[in-house]
Amino acid sequence: MALETYKIVTFGCQMNAYDSEVMAGILEARGWKPVEAEEDADVLLFNTCIVRASAEQRALGRIDALKALKKAKPERILGVCGCLAQREAAGLLQRAPHLDLVLGTRAIPNLSALLDHLLAGGEPVACTDEYDEPYQAAGAPVRRSELRALVTIMQGCNNWCSYCIVPAVRGREKSRPLGTIVDEITELVRCGCREITLVGQNVNAWRGDPNNQDGWKTHAPRSEGSDGHALDFADLLGRVQEIEGLLRIRYITSHPRDAGLRQIEAVARNGKVCEHFHLPAQSGSNRVLERMNRGYTREKYLDLIRAIRAEIPDATLTTDLIVGFPGESDDDYRQTLDLVREVGFDSAFTFFYNPREGTRAATWDDDVAVEVKKERLAELITLQERISVEKNQALEGQTLEVLVEGPARRNSDHPIAGQARLMGRTRGDKCVVFDGDLRDQGHLVQVRITEGASHTLLGEKCE
Repeated sequence: MALETYKIVTFGCQMNAYDSEVMAGILEARGWKPVEAEEDADVLLFNTCIVRASAEQRALGRIDALKALKKAKPERILGVCGCLAQREAAGLLQRAPHLDLVLGTRAIPNLSALLDHLLAGGEPVACTDEYDEPYQAAGAPVRRSELRALVTIMQGCNNWCSYCIVPAVRGREKSRPLGTIVDEITELVRCGCREITLVGQNVNAWRGDPNNQDGWKTHAPRSEGSDGHALDFADLLGRVQEIEGLLRIRYITSHPRDAGLRQIEAVARNGKVCEHFHLPAQSGSNRVLERMNRGYTREKYLDLIRAIRAEIPDATLTTDLIVGFPGESDDDYRQTLDLVREVGFDSAFTFFYNPREGTRAATWDDDVAVEVKKERLAELITLQERISVEKNQALEGQTLEVLVEGPARRNSDHPIAGQARLMGRTRGDKCVVFDGDLRDQGHLVQVRITEGASHTLLGEKCE
């Protein structure tokens, strides 16, 4: 059977996006080409997320709908990857017998060998094997953008928040060696990349061993204390800062328990590192934070925010928030609203709690009614939207540095030749739409902000 085309459909976080780029690199190393339409793909892979029930149900629905594609072209290879694959393994093959491949998050390097197995007439297969050296696979990742790129610096998580399935499906924290990170970014810059985002489940827990630049470093569990590592995330930011030709450095996601003055100072002193801190608070109640096993208090979180603002007054602050956690009282919820008001986040990802099988919280009584969860979430969103508008309106009249990504999704046509409606991002990761020259793509320009909405800034390019 000869295959020529592939498509990867990606759900979820930046780690899943990077995993998809790695898998695309493996497929293109075989000579296969990407296609836009699912029905045109000889190999169709769904990279799934199960952090929330809605994401899992959406993925399962799409998987069930693949039966028609398999019937129309039986030789097509259908695969499920990502966190759902890691957790369910062979159970997915039983649920959806039209699948050929189930590939866990820790088995990506095995993709090409598993495809060879299927092409040789082998039976459908589920693989979730863990590798000591993640991503040691043939083929460089295929980037979705020449201008901006994701670069993984670590995998896994040791925190075991009571609501979170990530440690179960991504494994323990493993840090990628500094040398390979720098080499990858250097090559990306050589090929035209100007902004990189360092990604991982918990990037500011990154650890480096100056005596071993070749192997990934497995972190000791928190209960075992420090393992005496010599390099930390602040060191990594400083080293990436030195890469010539790179314009901007971003990172996501930071855990508040691992954030501190060294990280803040590294952002302040390294001019390429953008002044954007995404620090998931999750709740404003100490009682709920303790039940969540977050490892910090409301007071410690606010101390961290004050330290950021003292060092970097114009920093952009974003967060994640959960309402309706088991046992959350009206007072607990009000404390979350108060935290949002006190901090004044630029934006927030907000959710209401739903149980994840395999987590500690899933064994507790989910005692907040769905109607109450929805009411709390709606009120929280309304509050945050108002704050977001106020924060963006406060930027009106200011001139901000914008990295131009290209034509805006809408109204890209312009009556003046060579001009277009362009879109770019500020150092604080705010989207800006303005009229500019198409030749500005990939460059830093100064834009005066004329209007601030909740999710977008409008502006005029400064000549």
